[in-house]
Amino acid sequence: MKYYGLAPFKTINEALNEILWYQSILNEQTGIRWGITLKGKDKVIGSCGFLNRVPEHYRTEIGYELSRDYWGHGIAGEALEAVIRYGFKYLKFQRIEALVEPPNIPSQKLIEKHGFIREGLLRNYEFTCGKFDDLYMYSLLKQDFDKLQESKLNM
Repeated sequence: MKYYGLAPFKTINEALNEILWYQSILNEQTGIRWGITLKGKDKVIGSCGFLNRVPEHYRTEIGYELSRDYWGHGIAGEALEAVIRYGFKYLKFQRIEALVEPPNIPSQKLIEKHGFIREGLLRNYEFTCGKFDDLYMYSLLKQDFDKLQESKLNM
């Protein structure tokens, strides 16, 4: 939760409120969130999806989190790849943005591995958990994703 912008949940109701928020962004068509599970298992170990969707500009933000026990196994990367592919193919996005706190080096490496380009620093962009946070703005354009996929096929 360190870079998620929320304090860890202390009650079931806090977790249920987060799930209600996921439902609200789906209902309002401003985003969509999927649970991440291990193949063949029912336990949710993270989530990944879109928020702050701006349909008239074919743009959205992507976010993800994964339980610490599952870091370093390629799970977040696999989920990220699937969600990005879905966004470009079915939701017809032109641009997917990712906002990452500067100290969150593993997240920066993950999205850079998936073709995102750092565009700049947004200073004091969010106020979360009682403090202002700087965020790096990253983006992935559809044509860059397509080129990346094509180069993977040619390897």
